[in-house]
Amino acid sequence: MVNFDRHGRHGRDGADERTPPAAGPDRRCFLGMCAGLGLSSVTAAACTRSAPAPRPTPAAHRAEAERDRSGTPEWRIRSRGPADAIVGYADRSSVTPGEECALHVSTTAASFRVSAFRIGWYGGAQARLVWSSGRVPGRARPAPRFLPDTRTVRADWPRTLTCDTAGWPEGAYLLRLDADTGHQRYLPLIVRSTRATGRTVLMHAPATWQAYNRWGGYSLYNGSSGAYATRSLVVSFDRPYDGDGAEKFLVYERAAVVLAERLGIPLAYTTGTDVHRDPGVLHGATTVVALGHDEYWTPQQRDHLTRARDSGTNIAFLGANTCFRRVRLEQGDTAADRTVVCYKSAVRSDPYYATHPALATTDFRLAPAADPESSLTGVLYEGYPTDAPYVVHTADHWLYEGTGVRAGDGFAHLVGVEYDRVTPGPSVPAPLEITAHSPLVCNGRPSHSDSAYYTAAGGAGVFATGTMRWVEGLMAGTPDGGRDHGMDTRTRDFVTRTTENLLRGFAQGPAARHRPAPRPNTDDVYRSTTA
Repeated sequence: MVNFDRHGRHGRDGADERTPPAAGPDRRCFLGMCAGLGLSSVTAAACTRSAPAPRPTPAAHRAEAERDRSGTPEWRIRSRGPADAIVGYADRSSVTPGEECALHVSTTAASFRVSAFRIGWYGGAQARLVWSSGRVPGRARPAPRFLPDTRTVRADWPRTLTCDTAGWPEGAYLLRLDADTGHQRYLPLIVRSTRATGRTVLMHAPATWQAYNRWGGYSLYNGSSGAYATRSLVVSFDRPYDGDGAEKFLVYERAAVVLAERLGIPLAYTTGTDVHRDPGVLHGATTVVALGHDEYWTPQQRDHLTRARDSGTNIAFLGANTCFRRVRLEQGDTAADRTVVCYKSAVRSDPYYATHPALATTDFRLAPAADPESSLTGVLYEGYPTDAPYVVHTADHWLYEGTGVRAGDGFAHLVGVEYDRVTPGPSVPAPLEITAHSPLVCNGRPSHSDSAYYTAAGGAGVFATGTMRWVEGLMAGTPDGGRDHGMDTRTRDFVTRTTENLLRGFAQGPAARHRPAPRPNTDDVYRSTTA
């Protein structure tokens, strides 16, 4: 049973299949994509590009060196003000320590300052001020450009200032723009790791951030009229994020970063777009963590994660709807990988639909190159919206140690707003154990959400929560839990302890070597239910 969500997934959105195609990538970008997919039409020699050997990460740049440093609670925004009060974007989603990053800022204020806050534990303050600029003259920039063929919005503003990240430790940062009028906006930036041997990699999701970004009136979901049929087919990183500037990071990622750093396990940081370009950061990693909403993946990113799993790297999926959309990253005017392409139900208009179907942009499970995400995640995205209790099934699983749960215990509102389930079939890895099996109703239809754990032949353990609210659950009942959907402190305690068990267990290396094996139960679970 499959439900159809608010975006008309699975081709029933009435989108205009005659939408003009987007321009393809430049030759270098195209060759790189083909190389990642092994397309026979491009020679290996043409796809080869030399890369500098990664250098060891200085100890001062590592996350574990930050855990007990003093932080500041003053990192939060106090006043957004009008939409044009101050906004900005960076010329890249991530940098390595010491790499320069250009900021492009528009403000109606006479001047502004920039403060770089690194997110972490910091004794509970949850951020540390790492750098701040001097006073920068403000200027209101012109309206963004609009590319009608793909309905793409690009700000294309000139550079306002440059940040030198020398001395910045690896991690997730919020750059806060402070106008002299008192209004503020965030700008997210990842200072990424180049090596992660023996470390847990937190993989952030800027492609998904950008897919939902409506700055300038367009996203991959809606056009300026609000209609799906007029949505963008290609979205650009060369524009600010809407709202406070970092909503997806704050809701679905930040709390997991804070928890991971509090545990003191060795950590590394990257993004899905960086894994797409270069899987080197995954080599020797104990774990990769996909955070709370990581929907948009390139096939190269998925292939690199699958290879890491097969070599023994554990994977944790702390959300739902993960690895659902297949996208391409293409060249922007000034840099590579500055646009996200996803035609979705209009995939027949994608220029690669007929010639290179493995690069055509739609749901991974759909033609022309169907490959359901469950072969990696163990679970399959099913629907939206829902709100239901999370119901524990195998209470004695090692993930739930110390939580005190019993089979059948429920945690109200933890399942939502999108959810996954185990769908028995050939694309489900084995051996797999359903650890939570939560009855729900979605669009009037009964079904279930599942948490699932499996191990791969190389020893890796893979866990998927099956709900998008897992990371939000870490904030339930706190001042930061503004969207906790009615979840309480009991739920927060359960989610926190389970996540601690998961991260600590996976940090020890391939889970099959030091944790109990999955007890296959899919047939028994679904034989006893009607959904």
